[in-house]
Amino acid sequence: MQLTGCQIIMEVLIEQGVTTVFGYPGGQVLSLYDALYEYRNRINHVLSAHEQGACHAADGYSRASGEVGVCIATSGPGATNIITGLATAKADSIPMVAITGNVPLDLIGTDSFQEVDTIGLSIPVTKHSFLIKSIDKLADTLREAFRVAKSGRPGPVLVDVPKNIQIATAEYTPKPKVEKIPDEKPDTALLDEALMLIEQSERPLIYCGGGVINANCQQQLQALAEKCDAYVAFSMMALTAMDCDHPKYLGMSGMHGRIAATRAFGETDLIIAAGVRFTERATGNKTKFAKNAKIIHLDIDPAEHGKNIDANLKIKGCLTTALKYLTENTKQKDNEAWRNIMDEYKNHTKETKTVDGCMMPWEIIGAVNKKAAPETNVATDVGQHQMWVAQYYNFKKPRTHLTSGGLGTMGYGMGAAIGGAIATGNQTVLFTGDGSFGMNLNEMATAVSQNLPLIVVIFNNKVLGMIRQWQSLFFNNHFMATVLDRETDFVKLAEAFGANGYRATNITELNSALDKAFALKSPCIIDCYIPSEENVFPMVPPNGSLDNIILK
Repeated sequence: MQLTGCQIIMEVLIEQGVTTVFGYPGGQVLSLYDALYEYRNRINHVLSAHEQGACHAADGYSRASGEVGVCIATSGPGATNIITGLATAKADSIPMVAITGNVPLDLIGTDSFQEVDTIGLSIPVTKHSFLIKSIDKLADTLREAFRVAKSGRPGPVLVDVPKNIQIATAEYTPKPKVEKIPDEKPDTALLDEALMLIEQSERPLIYCGGGVINANCQQQLQALAEKCDAYVAFSMMALTAMDCDHPKYLGMSGMHGRIAATRAFGETDLIIAAGVRFTERATGNKTKFAKNAKIIHLDIDPAEHGKNIDANLKIKGCLTTALKYLTENTKQKDNEAWRNIMDEYKNHTKETKTVDGCMMPWEIIGAVNKKAAPETNVATDVGQHQMWVAQYYNFKKPRTHLTSGGLGTMGYGMGAAIGGAIATGNQTVLFTGDGSFGMNLNEMATAVSQNLPLIVVIFNNKVLGMIRQWQSLFFNNHFMATVLDRETDFVKLAEAFGANGYRATNITELNSALDKAFALKSPCIIDCYIPSEENVFPMVPPNGSLDNIILK
């Protein structure tokens, strides 16, 4: 059947199982929005307050659901506004498709109104970018975008559609939903070598990364840990890959990781690294990292092998297959001495304190944790609150932690929380700071218009906390541009957006506010005062080894 380019886009989205898209209209996507009107009973469009918010929402939708997220933006400033969102998704390997409009092909390169080199800008921050030059290639290119986004190591893909392609007509032939390219099978000979290392190990440690979440192989990971009596440390991206109450769960390791998780790297004799990148925040000084351990690195992307940390065995291919093979062919181990060492570390309790007139971060997180269901989505922005959530929140279910781990994008949280809430329909909590929230608080308008069950918990310390912490520890207390001289009333702000607002200065007020917020199941903000001097500990100093942990 003959359809316009815009109608073809709608049909292909439906083919691919897309039910929700996030976006913002503009001149070069008006025809696309006309098609969205035509297809409004089959595709739900969520209007964001800003294109960056739409991109983060598509990202959060993908993380929470495991499906490919979709966002739409117009040319020029619309396209540039999604660049940060695309970079965020690429850093964390999140499958997304961004569709941008552009000026007609004959105007590209003429500095036409709202024209920018979208492809040139997007190439560094996407897995692939396509410029559609022929209406006849539109459908198959869009299908290929979905295939690329979810195959191998996932990532965002951009499809730039000039105006003349959108309004041209072509024959459309329906096709089935594209499947991801099957993951490469890992080399059995290398896996057998890994089995020998596991057999020889007396203190095995599994280091779990976001690749485990992407591959949906949480069960295989847990089974391997139980079979070889290994403890499991996590990157921030992988915190939901195991129930936090499992006896082998150590929590996040690295710069602000838990004591047991971080010190395990100095004690282990074998690291089984699954879907991790070994970033400098995870390893500290790389020349001193895990000097007593052999390393098996399992990853779908061979580019990660040896990029940051060299491994004794580099095994590329499907994580699920690799973990399953190792589990099925490993003898049941009993590492009693290892358990004694790690249980002592796990029993370490952090010294706590209180400050009059303020709550402490772990009190706030604990109060939310007690009232939230295991399936509650927990989003964060970036900063001290992000680290506190990683340290103290008790995650129980996969895909319930939405955070910017690789790029560290302040302002990510509101969009991601919106996407997560829409993807799952579940109650969603955003932990944010007064600095991060100021970046994209305009998306409260989106949350209200969608009437989402979203609770925004603001850690209000009147400063840019993480930057201030570094200035305090490493820059002689030179507090430049980190004290927020702002008089923002977040309760009134919530009410101005049409949401409910509460202020909590103590745990009694917080529990009361949380009871109301969880009962409402509609957007609300809870403004929580915390001390500006409170820092995130433990902390491994920059370029320090994991043995040099600052405890307070």
